[in-house]
Amino acid sequence: MHNVVISGTGLYTPANSISNDELVASFNAYVQQFNADNAEAIARGEVEALSESSTAFIEKASGIKSRFVIDKDGILDPQRMVPRIPERSNDEWGILCEMAVGAAKEALQRAGKTVADIDGVIVACSNLQRAYPAVAIEVQAALGIDGWGYDMNVACSSATFGIQAATTAIQTGQARAILMVNPEICTGHLNFRDRDSHFIFGDAATAVIIERADLATSKHQFDVVGTKLLTQFSNNIRNNFGFLNRAAEEGIGARDKLFVQEGRKVFKDVCPMVAELIAAHLAEHQLNVTDVKRFWLHQANLNMNLLIARKLLGRDAEPHEAPVILDTYANTSSAGSVIALHKNQDDLPAGSLGVLSSFGAGYSIGSVILRKR
Repeated sequence: MHNVVISGTGLYTPANSISNDELVASFNAYVQQFNADNAEAIARGEVEALSESSTAFIEKASGIKSRFVIDKDGILDPQRMVPRIPERSNDEWGILCEMAVGAAKEALQRAGKTVADIDGVIVACSNLQRAYPAVAIEVQAALGIDGWGYDMNVACSSATFGIQAATTAIQTGQARAILMVNPEICTGHLNFRDRDSHFIFGDAATAVIIERADLATSKHQFDVVGTKLLTQFSNNIRNNFGFLNRAAEEGIGARDKLFVQEGRKVFKDVCPMVAELIAAHLAEHQLNVTDVKRFWLHQANLNMNLLIARKLLGRDAEPHEAPVILDTYANTSSAGSVIALHKNQDDLPAGSLGVLSSFGAGYSIGSVILRKR
């Protein structure tokens, strides 16, 4: 069994950003037009009037202040409110591939590796562009990697589950090094006309190089001390979009074909589950919560992260103990916790212990204990 390290991380950030003020202005313009167009039906009680959103509401509910997006104009157009992403020919690299390659190149550079060192590619994300061929195989081809690739989806937990899969493959000698990438265009599945969720998501891609410790040369190494995964079925976060929709015309375009959630139920269910899983994982490795210098938590909601850290530490976490990036990135699904890791690792001294954790639809929860070399 080989020891395993994370030796490099990378990040692709889209060029466009949308502030809460911009998003609210677009949403409220839509609401005003909807209420005006349906004024008579609203007065008769046949249609429910829509309520406007506000920047204050968004920041209190989520901690989000802005988000990076692949397309800004389409989202902010009150007549459209969907990103405009033109189809590409089959002879062009897809947009998820393009994002993944951008993040992968930085991860390879930080790891001190070339594509010749990589034996496998895992694309782990919640919003895959197509059913087949696998986006991972496209990324493999775009980078010129020999070996294999596959896609996997465990919603917001995809990255930690991907790290676990890569770690197992390397431990058992199936690969020397694996590129695990998380390209997420979350704005593509977001209903920008839903007041309760129109602000939640942004777009980004992250990449992680996982490799045999004895082959690693990077200055950015973390030992993978252990991984722990948990899934429990729940309907409280759901997206029913898929190829079988065409076989049931009555559901085409229905609300559940985009992201839907019961936010309060998710908050109540998931926070204690995450804290319990991380605590149990640390105990399995004879580690105390007080040994952990940094928690790179899934960046979905500030209030969730604050509560999880409080449950673990028995006090409010200091900003450096559980860094937040969702204020500028919003929820980027599987990419969020890796963005937090990528941007908040170089200041840690050797020997520092950290926990990378994700949680989301499924329910799915992942915990990866890391120790900086």
